Amino acid sequence: MNTKEVSILKYLRENPYASQMEIANELKMSRPAVANIISQLIKNGNITGRAYILPENKEIICIGGANVDRKYTVINKLQMGTSNPTSSIQSVGGVARNIAENLGRLGQTVRLLSVVGTDMEYEAIEKASNNWMNLFSIEKLPNYTTGTYSAVLDSSGEMLLALANMDIYEQLTVDYLKKHETHLTNSQLIIIDMNCSKEVIEYIRTVSIGHNIPLALIPVSSPKMDRMPDSLEGIGWLIANKDEAEMYLGINIVDKGSWEEATRLFVQKGISHVVITWGSEGIMYAGSDMETSYFPAIKVEDVIDVTGAGDAFVSATLYAWLNGEDIVTTIKTGMINASKTIRSSDTVRTELSRNNLTNEMEENKK
Repeated sequence: MNTKEVSILKYLRENPYASQMEIANELKMSRPAVANIISQLIKNGNITGRAYILPENKEIICIGGANVDRKYTVINKLQMGTSNPTSSIQSVGGVARNIAENLGRLGQTVRLLSVVGTDMEYEAIEKASNNWMNLFSIEKLPNYTTGTYSAVLDSSGEMLLALANMDIYEQLTVDYLKKHETHLTNSQLIIIDMNCSKEVIEYIRTVSIGHNIPLALIPVSSPKMDRMPDSLEGIGWLIANKDEAEMYLGINIVDKGSWEEATRLFVQKGISHVVITWGSEGIMYAGSDMETSYFPAIKVEDVIDVTGAGDAFVSATLYAWLNGEDIVTTIKTGMINASKTIRSSDTVRTELSRNNLTNEMEENKK
């Protein structure tokens, strides 16, 4: 394809219902030239249908955080009130963005909806993310700074402290999402993290129910559990950790019995699939039949960095579920991806692929 054909296809991916005149004005071409190019693209099979629908798999939409992560590893024991020798590394992150990259590396068609600044931090995000997800719908806000997340880790990779600058996500509004309702309503799965406001989560829940699209709700921290929608009816997946579940339910999870009860309580509120993780204790699952399943944690001796493990678990779990795997295989797929991720210094491990994950699952069965 020539440059003009590529430009038109790129524009139509973002605006499939644009008129020829709108395309011509945007790309500074004549309307007849646009008409001729579109006619040729239709003949070549690059465009199908009246609305210029492109022949690609239905998207997974990820909504929420796209940040720059800075990780500081304390060389000795952390001492408060003084300077601590550290090593440091910077990478791109954000729960929604991390999930999107994992899914993109697994061969899924993914679109990220988020808000960012027009700064060097977003340039880093764009460079690292462009190959794995569609970034065209991200809104760039010149008067705001891209979100940042700074974690302090001990020498074994466990988190000691985290600092988050996430004010920009107050600008991730219902009005912004309504601009992209065509993408939302034509997706195969919507994943939203709780960097988003309660109003936005309520809106996305309504869209998913109205168009029969599975919705996965991913908490990001205990304090943000107050952003859970008033009704949980119709939510497909909730994947939370023990602290987040305790905060929302107002209970203490102290043993396997209370752990199982917590998963059932979420199901009773209308969620189809509930996962509560508990670090080295493992994972508890409950489905709409109210039956629970316990999965012991995979022991990992050579932990490098736990950051990103939760996002890796979410991504591979939903990937396996979308591919029709049973619940046991689905959860174990997520656990394998998480266990491999904490052996990597990268928030999303660069060796992740569909074939590698399949091979890792096979090796785990031996």
